[in-house]
Amino acid sequence: MPGPLNHRSREVAEDIHRVFQAAYRIEAELIGVTDFPPLEREPEQIRTAPTCFLGCWSGTELAAVMEYECNGMHLSIDSLVVHPHYFRQGLASNLLRSRLALADWQTANVETAAKNDPAIALYERFGFSVSARWATKAGIDKVRLSLARANNDR
Repeated sequence: MPGPLNHRSREVAEDIHRVFQAAYRIEAELIGVTDFPPLEREPEQIRTAPTCFLGCWSGTELAAVMEYECNGMHLSIDSLVVHPHYFRQGLASNLLRSRLALADWQTANVETAAKNDPAIALYERFGFSVSARWATKAGIDKVRLSLARANNDR
């Protein structure tokens, strides 16, 4: 069951970092890059981040993490990762479903690499659609996926 993570704790920030590193290495391979900015993030940057974190645990091991911000009625999903040991167990869907079920947003965005077909498929299953495409300075083609909550979903 997803729950909030106290990323201000050094131990929790290090757990989040471990999941990020393992998952983003796989994403870097998937999209064919060696220089992948998310892999440069340090535990201290996670600990001091102004964002919120949700996690799923498997026993005592953090298995999946969502990082997000909610400003006004806009939800921004900054990261949604699953440790490779826990792929294909529905953890990303559980995190996304849990966060989207809250009533504090009207629009939502997420960005990912344009070649990250598994992530794009996940978001599309939840009703997101591609709203923008661009290339980063690092040469990574990206997409933004957006979702607007229907009036009867509130």
